Amino acid sequence: MMIRVTGRDGSEQELDAIEGWRVMEIIRDHGMTDPNVAIKAECGGSLACATCHVYVDAAWVDKLVPASEDEIYMMDEAFAVQDNSRLSCQIIMNEELDGLQVTLAPGTEP
Repeated sequence: MMIRVTGRDGSEQELDAIEGWRVMEIIRDHGMTDPNVAIKAECGGSLACATCHVYVDAAWVDKLVPASEDEIYMMDEAFAVQDNSRLSCQIIMNEELDGLQVTLAPGTEP
């Protein structure tokens, strides 16, 4: 499985993804060696910040589990929120999401 991530510099990276992992974890781990996809992910996935904010490509929005009330509430902390904004810590990879496309949002810089 893989996800496609557009970095803040506009470059697109294909990242290997593991079923059951949070999209935030996948981006964070790849960002350790590639600064173009580095993400802050300050709370480590505990839904206590918005530093893993991504924009989900329109073709994928309806394939995701809808955002919980807690995620929607936390989006108040994110910058430049759009209709396709999600916290990547709340997106769990599975076979149906193979090829998921997301773009890193402002405010996620490490």
